[in-house]
Amino acid sequence: MLRRMPESSPLHVIATIYARIQHRLDERQRRLFLAAGAHALGWGGVSAVAAEVGVSRDLLRRGIDELEGRVSEPEPGRVRRPGAGRKRAEELDPGLLEDLDRLVSPDTRGDPESPLRWTCKSTRELADALGKMGHQASHVLVGQLLRAQGYSLQANAKVNEGAQHPDRDAQFGYLNEQVKEHLEQGAPVVSVDTKKKELVGEFKNAGREWQPEGRPEAVNVHDFPDEEVGKAIPYGIYDVGENSGWVSVGRDHDTASFAVETLRRWWQGDGRYSYQGADRLLICADCGGSNGNRLRLWKTELAKFATESGLSITVCHLPPGTSKWNKIEHRLFSHISMNWRGRPLTSHEVVVNLIRATTTSTGLRVHAELDDGEYPTKVQVSDQDLASVPLTEHKFHGDWNYTIAPTAR
Repeated sequence: MLRRMPESSPLHVIATIYARIQHRLDERQRRLFLAAGAHALGWGGVSAVAAEVGVSRDLLRRGIDELEGRVSEPEPGRVRRPGAGRKRAEELDPGLLEDLDRLVSPDTRGDPESPLRWTCKSTRELADALGKMGHQASHVLVGQLLRAQGYSLQANAKVNEGAQHPDRDAQFGYLNEQVKEHLEQGAPVVSVDTKKKELVGEFKNAGREWQPEGRPEAVNVHDFPDEEVGKAIPYGIYDVGENSGWVSVGRDHDTASFAVETLRRWWQGDGRYSYQGADRLLICADCGGSNGNRLRLWKTELAKFATESGLSITVCHLPPGTSKWNKIEHRLFSHISMNWRGRPLTSHEVVVNLIRATTTSTGLRVHAELDDGEYPTKVQVSDQDLASVPLTEHKFHGDWNYTIAPTAR
């Protein structure tokens, strides 16, 4: 049964209808509806509707102008006319983006040419610095501009580097210059490191995978390694130019010989075909581990590889305490961990197959193979053997940056 509506003023009717439908209208439709109501009320209608609904009179006048054809209408499919609306901050302040990029670039971790970039400066620090340069930018705006420029917001992670080396940022800049120079000349650039050693057997692996409800895969209640099976030692190579990975899964020890053997296998199986005619190789590595900058065995083994391959090998080490910024961590190892999360690594063959199956939407491809070689620890390198390595230290931090030349065979 229809009920008789209470009598109300036209203004109240307009406001009531608008309150019911405004969330279903776009900006232009709301403007035209209110403008039509104000026009129907006659003299004083603009001020009355503006006060009742809580919008500006200028908005209603623009709506009336559109209704009466005094302004051009937006193109079909558009709510505003071209050029209408608030201008972007970088349009109002043309030098804003350039100064922001200048502030970020010296502290950018990784290759600036990469689609994925990150900065160690907070948005508030950047906003304060921009203010001192004469720009008006809040930390919120800085965050929006950084995301638009391809920077990513990083979650909390183990990145507290403790005491920082005074030349840390300068080394990142130098490493980036070396990366760009080699890539521009068509030379291979690789990032290398050892992934965390993994228990092999019926052990719990962090993460979850889809299983029938109530039927999780059973694993051991303890994490005591099987001495006969041992651990899986994945040593990885990430090819920056090709967006590809090569991982050798070892059984023995993580030594410099194992690391260089992986480089050798990558070059023989992939690198020399991807970079035909290349006579240079750039290796980006941590300062510690099996590829540490102080390891004599690392340098003597690289010298053998340089002679075998005919490559002039340049090594740039990341500053101490910054291993988590190594590109292989973000471009290869993180995807491997996601691919095998929740899966018990029951054998070395399972580890190899799971690594080999790792892919990404950006086209990452990964080769993985088992290395059954023996790599004894505590191998001594004499002063004479080290002196025979054709190593040239760079002028900037020769302890971190050096080139090993091939010798005649």
